[in-house]
Amino acid sequence: MVLRWLVLTISLLILPQAAWAKEILELHMPDAPPLTFVSFQGGYGMVGDVALAAIARAGYLSHLHVTPWIRAQQRVSRGDNLLIIPLTRSREREALYTWIAPIMVMERAFFSLDTPVADFAEARERYKRIAVGMGTAQMSILKNQGFSDEQIVSIKLGDNPARMLELGRVDAWFTGVPEGLYQWPGSRNELRMSTIMSRDDLYLACSKRCDKVMVEELRQSVEALRREGTAQTIMDAYLQQR
Repeated sequence: MVLRWLVLTISLLILPQAAWAKEILELHMPDAPPLTFVSFQGGYGMVGDVALAAIARAGYLSHLHVTPWIRAQQRVSRGDNLLIIPLTRSREREALYTWIAPIMVMERAFFSLDTPVADFAEARERYKRIAVGMGTAQMSILKNQGFSDEQIVSIKLGDNPARMLELGRVDAWFTGVPEGLYQWPGSRNELRMSTIMSRDDLYLACSKRCDKVMVEELRQSVEALRREGTAQTIMDAYLQQR
């Protein structure tokens, strides 16, 4: 029922404008449930659905691109008028993109099978191997917090870090809270979450060379969805399904 509502919501935003859509915008995103789903599962994820609704509301159509996350970031930053989600705005990325609008706040934490850590210092001391998504902001966060390369185990988006924990291949998984909670039911053991370690905005972003009119239209569209409460309703629905 919830996913049907999501589909209906996005359809109502898209269909009235499809006949006069200005152009097709290329949107790059990874398969990172529940933030984004690259294969339609009644929706395209918490961030995916909001971004698609914003694009449609601004009068554009979307063409989704599924590209390995590091390659997608490189392609968008070096291209023209290419969109990407969900991208954390960080010091390392600041000058590489046009930051259109924040869609949601991402809270990050460590997930493990033992007693949760209280802070980064304790995690540096206790964890010898930490699973981290390749090309994600999580990796930069850990490096900036003094974790060594030997402690960071890069995994591809779409891998199952909960299973890696069960097999003892890693001691912890550092990720966004929605992603950790989404994996939780699929684990045979109870994943335990640490305190929140960081909070950052996830953005709809564009290439550094990006049309200013399009950027402003999309920014206003995202802000309208947030102001009306539609964005939050869409995002909440995904977490309620788990």
